Amino acid sequence: MNPTSSPRASGETLLFLTDEQLRQGIEAMFFAYRGFTADPDKILEEHGYGRAHHRAVHFINGAPGTTVNNLLNILGVTKQSLNRVLRTLIEDGLVESHVGQKDRRERHLFLTETGKDLEAKLTVVQQHRMRAAYRQAGPDAVSGFRRVLEAMMDPELLQAYSKLRQD
Repeated sequence: MNPTSSPRASGETLLFLTDEQLRQGIEAMFFAYRGFTADPDKILEEHGYGRAHHRAVHFINGAPGTTVNNLLNILGVTKQSLNRVLRTLIEDGLVESHVGQKDRRERHLFLTETGKDLEAKLTVVQQHRMRAAYRQAGPDAVSGFRRVLEAMMDPELLQAYSKLRQD
């Protein structure tokens, strides 16, 4: 039998996780998220920002010119809370909002150089943590981790994630 075709190697045994093993996985996700956000939180705090600001600059950077409506869909927040975040980022000179040329009701969002600098600082510390974790876990774990994360996404979020990866 080929070692990669055994039930254990293919992950079939993972279908039989106990409730305790699942609980441990949930707890590991909580603690990993805490670690993943700790370094950016320190940087954000220096500027008086929170995680909502981080998410906004991250996705605006990834899709310059994205519309407010698209950002609303990606972030899954209310228009009121996004407007509060965007107002601060615009007033502080990190984001520019341009009226749409085809549809004047649309607002297209772009990071300024200051916004790009902040986004880069936030990304670098998260990349450092991810790179170290990926190196420690190995390539099979990296691809498995991505598959697990994608499997946990609701279909519409997986579609939005996939769309981001295509752009």
